[in-house]
Amino acid sequence: MPRASRFLVLAALAAASIVGVWCCLPRLSAMAFIVRVAKPEGTLGRLARLAGGKVSEEPIFTLPARHGPMPARTYRPARQARRTTILVPGIHMDGIAEERLVGLAKELAATGLQVLTVAPPDLTRYRITTDTVDELEDAIAWAVGEPDLAPDGKVGITGFSFSGGLALVAAGRPAVRDKVAFASSFGGHADLLRVLRYLCGQDLGPTPSTAQARVLVQGAEHIHIPKPHDYGGVVALLNLADRVVPQAQVAALAEAVTLFLQASSIDRVDPAKSQPVFAQARRLGEGMPKPSRTLMKYVSDRDVAKLGEALAPLLAGLDLPADLSPERAPAPTAPVFLLHGADDSVVPATEMLSLARKLRSETRVRAFGSRLITHAEVNRQAALAEMWQLAGFWQDLMSR
Repeated sequence: MPRASRFLVLAALAAASIVGVWCCLPRLSAMAFIVRVAKPEGTLGRLARLAGGKVSEEPIFTLPARHGPMPARTYRPARQARRTTILVPGIHMDGIAEERLVGLAKELAATGLQVLTVAPPDLTRYRITTDTVDELEDAIAWAVGEPDLAPDGKVGITGFSFSGGLALVAAGRPAVRDKVAFASSFGGHADLLRVLRYLCGQDLGPTPSTAQARVLVQGAEHIHIPKPHDYGGVVALLNLADRVVPQAQVAALAEAVTLFLQASSIDRVDPAKSQPVFAQARRLGEGMPKPSRTLMKYVSDRDVAKLGEALAPLLAGLDLPADLSPERAPAPTAPVFLLHGADDSVVPATEMLSLARKLRSETRVRAFGSRLITHAEVNRQAALAEMWQLAGFWQDLMSR
């Protein structure tokens, strides 16, 4: 081959390589984000941190909402952001200060997405209520009125665990549905009553075949339904306390159960510090009359089966508001992103299948079931191929 021809071929190959790398940059940025969230040590972690931009963490302020002011905080990337997402914690006592939420907010902002974290008060009290949906609707309406948060008049909203389902309901409400750029639920539910039944040990009913599931969800072949985690059953007890014990016992039972849940939250970051709180919850239970004393023993013993048996009779005739379940509420018109741990034992990943099936006829849905994620958190060593697929999911979301 003549020298000139070889030069042209090499130039074309070099140009193609540059174009290929350029086209992959958004995916690589999303990959770096996933690596930073997983917090690995070594070269990979250092490279991922180098890829992140600087972030400004604003002071906490109160956002106006119909049921009272709500704490909020903004995380701003160094460069001007095109889009803001409202980030909502799951049920956790720390609200917007919960360390996983703070870490995720910072890493999202480091990719160039502006983040507004909000904490509806009921979520910090481990309650799943329609008040939270109202407050998320109010947060969307407030944010789109702020030019620095919504230059095009739209924001995204992202919820975790039970707030994921509630965020989808809020995004579908008529007053704000045209102001939502995307809505995402990570580890969230489709039907709250069905999840409560699961947490009480009841059968979830028929689920799509693997072939059908693959049409709905990327990674559907990895989904399975494990035994329910005791944490979810305790949350169910708290939210059903007024139906399961005499009215005179409700307040004391709720106090003891809440204390146990707070101890569980502490246990994740400081097991030694959690033990006295667990012990206090047990002592409170031992001083109660029946049936509260019996129920608190199940809680303290982490006896999922007996707690489920005690709660199961309530569920047969339980009628929950439609606004607690995105499967029963009006759908968002914005694109919806669903992410779920394949072996989630608090909200089973089959809930994502149900949501994807319901929503796909009403809006664009992208759903991903991952073996790398437990309940609403990335915390496992990631296989490269699945990380690349997960990066594609995040790249799509971040581009909205």
